[in-house]
Amino acid sequence: IGAAHAPKPKPGIKPLVPLERRMRQRVARGQLPVGGVLDLHGLRQDEAHRVLLDFIHRKAHEGASVVIVITGKGGAGGNSLSGGERGILKRLVPHWLADPGQRRYVLGYEDAAQHHGGTGALYVRLRRLREGG
Repeated sequence: IGAAHAPKPKPGIKPLVPLERRMRQRVARGQLPVGGVLDLHGLRQDEAHRVLLDFIHRKAHEGASVVIVITGKGGAGGNSLSGGERGILKRLVPHWLADPGQRRYVLGYEDAAQHHGGTGALYVRLRRLREGG
């Protein structure tokens, strides 16, 4: 009873993958159009979650292949205006994108190029939806 008898991964959940190097270069250089930009600055966590999912679903249905989601970088120290934790969206957005319920739409993500926001933004690669999807 070795590795040959290990259970196979469930076929419904595909792993997330970063953008291929060539695609990332094309997006960064403006050779591949970005299908949309969503800026989550100033939103509360629950608002940001809802707005992000609506944006991803809409852009996937529109046929966009790559979008930019701006989370902000957060900041050092705990002196945010709301008195809350800093950089929470930067930490949570990747989890939201990786949620199994979003795999139908999201192929992968990674930090954006510096001129698109660097570590305060993500390139999100969307799946091609089948007709009627």
